Amino acid sequence: MIVFPRRLSQDIETIDVSSEVFADHGLVPIKYTCDGFNISPPLSLKNIPLETESMVVIMEDLNAPIRSWTHWLMWNIPPTSKIKENFASPMSVIGKNDFGKKKYIGPTSTSVLHRYIFKVYALDGVLPLKNYSTKLDVEREMSAHILGFGELVGLYKSVKNN
Repeated sequence: MIVFPRRLSQDIETIDVSSEVFADHGLVPIKYTCDGFNISPPLSLKNIPLETESMVVIMEDLNAPIRSWTHWLMWNIPPTSKIKENFASPMSVIGKNDFGKKKYIGPTSTSVLHRYIFKVYALDGVLPLKNYSTKLDVEREMSAHILGFGELVGLYKSVKNN
């Protein structure tokens, strides 16, 4: 679900999201999956609005049964043009994913190809949320503060289930 601001007069700028390790709609390297080292991939960001005070990253499996499945949720990321591999920042907060964990969990699909979306939001402030907050909590809190949005889609099919 893409969250739009409550203030309809506000323009949302497009953030260009890319990665040096996979192309948009390309295969996510094994290193960044549960079949590999299970660390978050590097993300490059362009066109971040100047007024940005913090950023949010949400990674979801779009092909999970029943609904999209959150694998990674992080907010209060300082504005940056690069979110490094296995990213961590003392100012950022990692929230609770749909596995019930407060960490990145990489693609974990079966032998069927899945689509994983990395969504990046630029906000006009920081989110006053606890680290056990969920995607729904973050989406509710940030909905009136979105300055920019971008996404990158990666594909993955488990090598262990072939």
